[in-house]
Amino acid sequence: MNNQKAEVKSFSSEIQNEVIAIRRHIHANPELSNEELKTADFISKKLNEWEIPHSTKIAGNGICVLLKGELPGEKVIAIRGELDALPIIEKNEVSYKSCNEGVMHACGHDVHTAALLGTLRILQQLKSKWGGTIKAIFQPAEEKLPGGASIMILNGILENPRPDAILALHVFPTLEFGKVGFREGQYMASCDELFITVKGKGGHAAMPGEYNNPLFISARLLNAYENLIEELKVQTIPTVIAFGKIVGPGATNVIPDEVKIEGTFRTMDEVWRKTIHKKLKFIAHKISIETSSLIEVKIEIGYPCLVNNQTLTSQSKKAAEDYLGKENVVEIPLRMTSDDFAFYSHEIPGCYFRLGTRNESRGIISPVHTSTFDIEEKALETATGTMAWVALQLLNS
Repeated sequence: MNNQKAEVKSFSSEIQNEVIAIRRHIHANPELSNEELKTADFISKKLNEWEIPHSTKIAGNGICVLLKGELPGEKVIAIRGELDALPIIEKNEVSYKSCNEGVMHACGHDVHTAALLGTLRILQQLKSKWGGTIKAIFQPAEEKLPGGASIMILNGILENPRPDAILALHVFPTLEFGKVGFREGQYMASCDELFITVKGKGGHAAMPGEYNNPLFISARLLNAYENLIEELKVQTIPTVIAFGKIVGPGATNVIPDEVKIEGTFRTMDEVWRKTIHKKLKFIAHKISIETSSLIEVKIEIGYPCLVNNQTLTSQSKKAAEDYLGKENVVEIPLRMTSDDFAFYSHEIPGCYFRLGTRNESRGIISPVHTSTFDIEEKALETATGTMAWVALQLLNS
């Protein structure tokens, strides 16, 4: 076993420059959700170059790899990596800066894809020494509802063969490179988008008897929601209700007919999630009656809560400790962010862990979803080696 670990570390080191080059190519050529045509084509060409069998055009631009070991084995371990980028203008001045103005890999999906390719390369080199199947999922549209994961599941990605477990890693710029982080059980929140339309009656601002101002009604509604938020703080279930956009297209002397409000709702419990949906609609209905207005509350259902299977995550964490050393494996806290990996974790045992990418000495400290996000690329060697080793331990368990 120690010999195999040494081989994984050796292969991970040998391919590091190639994996970095892959990451830089993808980073420089980002594509938005459901537009990842060139990214998918690049991945497919790389897999063909390595003679790794795969299927393309799954749920749009998705790719599925079935890599089989040469020893006897029935287990199937899936690994997910995402393809899409974000609508952000990159401010980094690096050789691999985005060539697609207004689009940037600011969430690290370029890292995830490159790491998954590197992991496959390592496992391919060692396939005479393991049994079972690695199912690699290159997934489009993680950043856009309803989430590429849900579409890939509908297209049968978890069948033929059905994985016994699924893994994914995600960049973590608050954690120093060379380290990874795990959390068993509940880890990330559900995510729903709120779209509210408040319809009153517009008119000349100087004639208050002739209009029903939707701006004041909206203020009342938001105040009621703020009171709800305060009430929810005593609950043990972490919950976030926040509004980031309000549009009332009037003027100093023009009262608009309607106001539109947009926000987000996140929580850590699926039953509680439905309860809050009802509360949000009930409050709006009550105020609409009291103000003789019409308030429409549209809740766009997003990703469910992300739950890390306790047994799988414990096994994966122990494998990571064995590979990196216990000092480089940390416990990570709950997060109110979300990821469509949650769809997989509700279907089969899942483990979603974090990859440290921070390097303060080089000023690589920016959070994800910002125009200056970048990574310490030495983290890619950690990613490929750790993922390959974890997958091998799961196949052998």
